[in-house]
Amino acid sequence: MAVPFRIVLYAADSATAQSAANAAFDRIAQLNDIMSDYDPDSELSRLSRSSGQGRWVKVSDDLWRVLRQAQALATRTDGAFDVTVGPCVRLWRTARRVKRLPDPAVLHAAMNAVGYQKLQLDPKTHAVKLRVPGMQLDLGGIAKGYAVDAAVATLRQHGIDRALVSGGGDMAMSGPPPGKLGWRVALLPLDAPNAPPPRFVLLANAAISTSGDTFQRLEINGTRFSHIVNPHTGIGLTDHSLVTVIARNGLTSDSLTKPVSVLGPAAGLKLIARTPGAAVRIVREPGDRIEVHESRRFKRFYEKLAGSALRPGPRPSPSLSPHNSLDPR
Repeated sequence: MAVPFRIVLYAADSATAQSAANAAFDRIAQLNDIMSDYDPDSELSRLSRSSGQGRWVKVSDDLWRVLRQAQALATRTDGAFDVTVGPCVRLWRTARRVKRLPDPAVLHAAMNAVGYQKLQLDPKTHAVKLRVPGMQLDLGGIAKGYAVDAAVATLRQHGIDRALVSGGGDMAMSGPPPGKLGWRVALLPLDAPNAPPPRFVLLANAAISTSGDTFQRLEINGTRFSHIVNPHTGIGLTDHSLVTVIARNGLTSDSLTKPVSVLGPAAGLKLIARTPGAAVRIVREPGDRIEVHESRRFKRFYEKLAGSALRPGPRPSPSLSPHNSLDPR
């Protein structure tokens, strides 16, 4: 999935730890073989090659679950989240490499293959149809969240119930480290002058995802374009921001960061408020000022508030960050 994955776990002995970790990494590799659009032989890539052929393609249970969640979120957000945006994402990957905006005519042609209504799902047979030629599915905004969830579940099956799995800007965790209230996760500050300093959250049996243009972006003539593509325009966002979502699982937290980024603070906060258990923090720089927007639920996860709300306890564990040596999408 084009990012490194990392596992931190607590076990009774090294043999148990190694066995569980190996199983979790094997599970991640299995999902990569299914959902990576970088791999031409993945199940997802083979599905994309069926576009415009007018046929239904039965998919694996894992791919079905992700596509079903993706389409449900696309409907909820009127297409602000859309896994059919792959043709435009590929253009922007090239643009970042050559430092040049996509040709308008080429971008227009790519947009003809974008639109979540062009992706059909048959719930009875778990089959998928891509209605128009040239469609390319991109699960970069949801698959890593599913993968960290699956890795945590695999660790539980091997008796590990205190673990954290990270992949790119996504983290999922089970129980906290021994003697701790939760996993201490750092929220990376926006890379802008006068941005708020780093803050920390304490999390257990939850997930956290961050998306922004801190590491992956394109700057042309003073305009900063994010790698996050607006499905409605096919163009990278120019709203310099970091969106962090906390949710009950990585599938939810990962998928929500992108539509919140596309919709903006007002509509994004409403989307999060309608999602059970979810919370969001948005830090953005429109023009020359810094804005911070938070849902009411987010404040309960801050380190100081979480510690006082639960009970007095030992100092939190060393901090981890979704961005620590990893590139948030």
